[in-house]
Amino acid sequence: MSSRVVVCSGCCCGRVDKGHSEVPVDYLKKSWEENNLGSRVELMISGCLGPCKMHNVSVLVTESDMFWLGDLGEQKHYESLVEWGKEAARYDQSEDLPEILANKRFEPMNVKDDIINSITINRKVKND
Repeated sequence: MSSRVVVCSGCCCGRVDKGHSEVPVDYLKKSWEENNLGSRVELMISGCLGPCKMHNVSVLVTESDMFWLGDLGEQKHYESLVEWGKEAARYDQSEDLPEILANKRFEPMNVKDDIINSITINRKVKND
């Protein structure tokens, strides 16, 4: 497996009681299964990833990079995660982000090493 999509569903992300948009975990799992992505691109629903001020955070992990995305508040954002996963599976990985996701990219500050290690297992990833 050369890519991974990590979706936060932790202390803040997806918490509608805190004023955040729901994270459609069931939709993502179903889409991964329907498109047979699991053997090529791992979907990881995680606990808190750290940058809580960004709300509804996801990380796209390839063998060489990490794309942190925040403020994913609409269904079309999660549909784009599925499309990225399909492209990554088709081409063995993808460095291209759909425009709707590229606009949500951010560089995290002060993310704990154990979080980085848990989402980048066995990968050489730039963490600038």
